[in-house]
Amino acid sequence: MIAGTTLNGSGPQSGRAARADVQRDMTAARRIMERADELARHSAMEGGIERTYLSPEHAEVDALAAGWMREAGLTTWQDASGARVGRLEGERPGLPALILGSHLDTVPDAGRYDGPLGVLLAIEVARRIAESGRHLPFALETYAFAEEEGVRFGATLLCSRALAGTWTDDLWSLRDADGVSLRRAFTDFGLDPARVGDAARVAAEPGPSADAGPRGVVGYLEAHIEQGPELEAAGRPLGVVTSIAGARRLEITVTGEARHAGGTPYPRRRDALVGASEAVVAIERIGRERDVIATVGRLHVEPGGVNVVPGRAVFSLDLRAETDEKRDAAWEEIAATMKEICTRRGLDLGVEQFHEARSVSCAPPLMDAVASGIRTATGAGAEPMRIWSRAGHDAMAVADMCDIAMMFIRCHDGISHAPDESVLESDVAVALNAYEAAILALAERYEA
Repeated sequence: MIAGTTLNGSGPQSGRAARADVQRDMTAARRIMERADELARHSAMEGGIERTYLSPEHAEVDALAAGWMREAGLTTWQDASGARVGRLEGERPGLPALILGSHLDTVPDAGRYDGPLGVLLAIEVARRIAESGRHLPFALETYAFAEEEGVRFGATLLCSRALAGTWTDDLWSLRDADGVSLRRAFTDFGLDPARVGDAARVAAEPGPSADAGPRGVVGYLEAHIEQGPELEAAGRPLGVVTSIAGARRLEITVTGEARHAGGTPYPRRRDALVGASEAVVAIERIGRERDVIATVGRLHVEPGGVNVVPGRAVFSLDLRAETDEKRDAAWEEIAATMKEICTRRGLDLGVEQFHEARSVSCAPPLMDAVASGIRTATGAGAEPMRIWSRAGHDAMAVADMCDIAMMFIRCHDGISHAPDESVLESDVAVALNAYEAAILALAERYEA
């Protein structure tokens, strides 16, 4: 906090008023933390957290979010993809909206802040603006997306893709582990597959004269835990996201010859596992040298006998970087290196790419507003830390429709997608103030 000023930049105030603001901030932060705990109790996993799209747990947390949005003074509805939306009108009804969003679904055995913290911060900041009586030059909308992680049907960012208008018909044939199609799950949940296009919005031109109506969107902001250790290492509570990594995911097959381990001398062996192992070590080396993230997360060997030379090895590769150019250059070197290894060892190499997502850059005007909000909330003279996101987020999909920006909140040791995910209540209070200040900064720029 800046001594002698309010966190929302409204001018000098007394020590008593400043103490009242601190108390208000910590009360709000505590409410957010308690609500995160309440969401965590809605899980399909015994002793852990798991919530997937179009499940009973989805319905349960949707009802909670709806109640909290109404309590904050928002009009609320469920959109055609199953996302929960809340709206606070601007200085007049029907204006285009600034969207504040994140997700409520989880990975299996999840932490309680990846996604939900951003949703709860959005609701709380909308409450604060509603209670202040301010009239913004745009509406505020809070989105609680119901499918970001891709756990149930294998496709990520479904609700944010629906918002951006990039939902495709091939998605309907996806099936979960029980064989239930996405189309069937949609219908069973009470949604109409034929109306999923109704969730799509359109970008509005900036400025108070813009006439895109309530379906128009002036921009998208997302608050999210960092899911990395950089903020904590730097002693910073918040950071500005510059871009979101583009990922390529591939399945790599190395084929040799399965033979008796005892009877096959080394010069005669075409060992697929040894070749794959050499490739995996090379992938890590190239990732380190090129400052890209290259991860082999799965390895399967056939035929799998303890006394059989492996004839086939299949492994995954998740490759991501700050820019698509860096990522693709690393892949070219990895592919050439694997080809050399296999040729030298008499092995065959097969590569199948099953996922690709382009990197997304955050919009400079929105990033500047987030940075301004962080400076206001922290009172720090130094420029806020800027970080590229190694993980994917709903903002990636929304970027197909409008400008986006993100704010990261420090999480302990960068741990995420695990029960030990942890944030500080005091950081949540600072994040709430920064979020509010960023929205007010955007309002001033929008009017100008």
